[in-house]
Amino acid sequence: MNNLHQTVTKIAAFVLSVLAVLGIVPVARAQTPYNVLFIAADDLRCDLGCYGHPLVKTPNIDRLAQRGLLFERAYCQQAVCNPSRASILTGRRIDSLRVWNLQTHFRDTTPSAVTLPEHFKNSGYFTQNVGKIFHNWRQKIQGDPQSWSVPAQMHFASHSSDEPQVEQPWPANSAVDPKCECRDVPDEAYFDGRVAALAVDALQDCAKKSEPFFLAVGFWKPHAPMNAPKKYWDLYRRDKIPMPENNRWPTEAPRIAWHNGREILGEGKNARELTDDAVREIRHGYLANISYLDAQIGKVLNELDRLQMTDRTIVVFWSDHGFHLGEHTLWAKTSNFELDTRVPLIISLPKSLRTKLAQYREASIPQALMSIPATTDQSASKSKSLVELLDLYPTLVELCGLEPKKDCEGVSLVPILRDPTTTVREAALSQHSRPAYYQDRPTAMGYTIRTDTHRYTEWRDWETGNTLAKELYDHRQDTDETKNLAYQSDAQSELTRHESLLNRMQPLVSPRWEPPK
Repeated sequence: MNNLHQTVTKIAAFVLSVLAVLGIVPVARAQTPYNVLFIAADDLRCDLGCYGHPLVKTPNIDRLAQRGLLFERAYCQQAVCNPSRASILTGRRIDSLRVWNLQTHFRDTTPSAVTLPEHFKNSGYFTQNVGKIFHNWRQKIQGDPQSWSVPAQMHFASHSSDEPQVEQPWPANSAVDPKCECRDVPDEAYFDGRVAALAVDALQDCAKKSEPFFLAVGFWKPHAPMNAPKKYWDLYRRDKIPMPENNRWPTEAPRIAWHNGREILGEGKNARELTDDAVREIRHGYLANISYLDAQIGKVLNELDRLQMTDRTIVVFWSDHGFHLGEHTLWAKTSNFELDTRVPLIISLPKSLRTKLAQYREASIPQALMSIPATTDQSASKSKSLVELLDLYPTLVELCGLEPKKDCEGVSLVPILRDPTTTVREAALSQHSRPAYYQDRPTAMGYTIRTDTHRYTEWRDWETGNTLAKELYDHRQDTDETKNLAYQSDAQSELTRHESLLNRMQPLVSPRWEPPK
């Protein structure tokens, strides 16, 4: 049955390509263009109610998932802000961009790149950025001015500068850990409350414009510090928040896969070990940050509804990468494990666009190929298809009927939006350097692929490209990635298959690479 489904999918794809050559109008091209609301979170792993988390309170994101398609297996290109965001916003792999660290701006290495919002702007859209979309702290260029119709707002700052904007003296801080802060202040005291307010204003302005809009709203949470207002901490009882279950280093995993978690633990003379009380407080604060984020997203979605623009707006919600909270002995991001590379991704389409997708499919594919019905009602719909964040670029371009970009390396997810059981990728590719945060050049690069059944990782020497270490985790039996099977004799057939697949995906290691001047 699986082979039949793959054959049907391939034939259908061929038929659609022939129709495109014949000049048939793109599926989503409409007389009145669709708007795009592009909502980003920072450091959010899949700890959401709609993803099955047992404790977190996220009613607004869950509501978005109810009316959209939730991607259960979406992956970032690198589990750190700048490379991930540069890849998403250009639709290019980070090896193509040559951006692997926080300091390098993609315009330094790929000045001719046309970003996703820039492409929309060039296509007649009004584009606006509120909050953190491009990563720009430590960079000479603040964001990407040429992507937006108006100057970006609240996009350039460091997370450590997110201090409460209230009259002194500040309300007392009842948190203990230096990475945590619990004060009884309003939402607007911190970045995300003000981002939400500006986003609401932006939507009101967009409602008055004649042209369609691409509004990017970038929230700063749940990134550390864990400083959500007190009412969000109060949503949780600390004694009900569990300690990390898989808190040991994976059996036989190479040490190169490890990092020092400096964002939470510090490094050098400032490095520290966390007590159980500190672990619980940080995990509590992370949940509070998520609920704070969720409340701000709710304000934006409610305003979209109030302005009666939901039926003309594609809403996308994504996070730049995941996060560790003590699992694998790790804290924060910069690993190649599932918790860091897997991200939440939700795409909500207007009902009219869902109908168009279904009608186009029925009109353009011969009846003999219609073995799987189109999904016209996306209520609480989910997909287990493997996807990558760079796929958002071609997806939105196709949905809005824009001209495709030839240098885009993503794959459109429109087939999955038509039918959530469709497969567009055999594997999702991510990577990370070692050291995790390097200054001049890395010493190694780890490439990891997530297939339907396994995660396979190769660590390669930066100068020679030689493989230094391998990891293989069987997700059919070990979803927490606790045992590396790469050196087990009974796993050699799977190892060989995944080695071949990784090589076909052509990750790059460039010996004697020089950083941009």
